Amino acid sequence: MEVVKKDIDKLNAEITINIKEADYKESIESALRRHRKQTNLPGFRKGMVPMGVVKKMVGTNLLVDEINKTLSDNLHKFISENKLDVLGNPLPKKEDANAIDWENQKDFSFTYEIGLAPEVKIEITEKDKFEKLKIKANQKMIDEQITEIAKRYGKMGEAEKSEEEDMLFGKWEELDGKTVKEGGISNETVVNIRTVNDKKNQKKFIGNVVGDVVKVKPQDIADAKYVAAWLGIDEQYIQDQTSEFQYTISKINRMEAAELNQEFFDKIYGKDTVKSKEEMEGKLRAEMEKSFAQNSEQLFEREVQDYLIKKAKLELPDTFMKKWLMNANEKPITKEQIDSEYEQYALGLKWQLIENKLIKDNKIEVTKEEVVAHTKGLIAQQLSGMGGNMMEDAEMEETANRVLENQEEAKRLYEQLYATKLREFYNATAKIKEKEVSYDDFVKLAEKKRTK
Repeated sequence: MEVVKKDIDKLNAEITINIKEADYKESIESALRRHRKQTNLPGFRKGMVPMGVVKKMVGTNLLVDEINKTLSDNLHKFISENKLDVLGNPLPKKEDANAIDWENQKDFSFTYEIGLAPEVKIEITEKDKFEKLKIKANQKMIDEQITEIAKRYGKMGEAEKSEEEDMLFGKWEELDGKTVKEGGISNETVVNIRTVNDKKNQKKFIGNVVGDVVKVKPQDIADAKYVAAWLGIDEQYIQDQTSEFQYTISKINRMEAAELNQEFFDKIYGKDTVKSKEEMEGKLRAEMEKSFAQNSEQLFEREVQDYLIKKAKLELPDTFMKKWLMNANEKPITKEQIDSEYEQYALGLKWQLIENKLIKDNKIEVTKEEVVAHTKGLIAQQLSGMGGNMMEDAEMEETANRVLENQEEAKRLYEQLYATKLREFYNATAKIKEKEVSYDDFVKLAEKKRTK
């Protein structure tokens, strides 16, 4: 057997495998003998069917199986022994397969196209400069959060005139022109003004008193799930609705905010943990800015990735990769789809190559113990969020190990920790300048970055 690599260019090559009859003859004969022992054919005792008959029955199938196994074993062995860093999987040339005469041919030659990963030369030093945004929570955000929490722990009361945050109770009636349609849809229900989909339509429900009538096409002003609940019909029928409706308000409900006293603070934070509005503001500020810091880290990480992709100037075997994606996709996909999505895919692949290089060169490791501890932390966080009781450490560890038995979940958790360690590496190695910004400005910058 002969395996030969032919370089097309730096990123593309072909591997040709030449198979002689002597390479597979013994294996085929052994497979035929095994098959003969199991063959039942009228007129012959089991295991006594003439070899010529057995060969005629299954010889070609056995040959195909053996050749495919030989190809697979030797192809991967050659790639491994020659330390070829391939992208995707080798693609067999279709013309080779189409030209085979399995009934008569003794020697075979198969050629595979391969795409090679580019050499990655990348490093981060103090010469690499990045800006990291420090997001500050302003007083308005904190006041809004306190108001929201106070309402959540408040009580429902009736109001005289409707406002944006109110819930209305009333009756929907289908109209036929200017009058109520006979036999039309009629349903009494609550309308939360906030579920109406824009400020212009919300205004139609604001400033009203009991007895007022609002005329709208419900299907035009809210998501189908809300309209279905308002009209008392199945969501699938909303698209068929074209009628105008009138909504007669019979009650206006408003959530009255809880008083900011010690009883309120104890409900939120536990007994005597917070004793004033100022202390609550301090806690909320810290919580918000901690959450904002995570958002800032994510944007910073993306900035670093974009910078390193640009700095590395990697090229890919694009033609090969597009062809491989066409073949690898489980569902039918067109060339136009591949072309439209390829740029994003290529960026992801380039980053994966750079990331692997950084991890290798800087000896960044994630141990099993670290992943178990990380998983235990996530489980504890989930239990806390659900109000459940904490597990004993031994039970928590057992649960974490059970989660990690799922290969996809384990891969995801390992990737999370590698990403965390890479962020720590960036922060410790590069030159970083912090810039203080408001949350609104941060959102604008992040959106601008997202749509680039």
